[in-house]
Amino acid sequence: GKTMSLFNDVINLWKADDLLSQAWDDSHEMLNLSHEIFQQALIYLKKGENIDTLKALKKRDKEINEFQRDVRRKVLTHYAVEQDTTDLADGLILINMVVDIERIGDYCKNILDLAINHDQSINSSEISEDLAMVEEEVKSRFDKTIQAIQSQDIEIARSLMKGYKKQMTGKSDEIVNGILKNELHFGSEARTASIALYARYLKRIGAHLKNITTTLVNPFDAIGYKE
Repeated sequence: GKTMSLFNDVINLWKADDLLSQAWDDSHEMLNLSHEIFQQALIYLKKGENIDTLKALKKRDKEINEFQRDVRRKVLTHYAVEQDTTDLADGLILINMVVDIERIGDYCKNILDLAINHDQSINSSEISEDLAMVEEEVKSRFDKTIQAIQSQDIEIARSLMKGYKKQMTGKSDEIVNGILKNELHFGSEARTASIALYARYLKRIGAHLKNITTTLVNPFDAIGYKE
């Protein structure tokens, strides 16, 4: 009797806490932190003026991995405790999104490291029209994806799916392949390597942002397919 009522109290505490909405909030926070890392790294790559901000963000990058474990645990605990699957779609969307949010976090950290370790600016508009186009597309998609999640606005997500620039992937590949074939040079070997990495990181962030959009539009029956 006594143990049972204690267990019920714990369950009620958990329910009051609503782990699923906490997990959603954690995911937003994780994506927002990655976005902040991305934006600050781009400012530094262009102007080289916010190194203290970058170093402070570098210290926070471990949070991204912790968030991800935390979100998974909260979602699983929520279903174990609730035994109610009416909001299963929410949980599945979230679990799918967490994978992409985690990958985006990793690539944003890669860009942060690139900014800190490459001693020259990477100003895409001066380097290559293609690189500038890829960067612009990723910046705009990042903003809009966060907006779609926060407002849970399916229309923004749909417009992002319709407007996905296939050429973005192609442009990034052309830069990387051109460098590998020794057809593209950007000054020193270190600079050329940095630009190849940057083009690839941008492409991957774009791809994972697209996955999130797809997940929002087609919750889980057609992940990765057109609506």
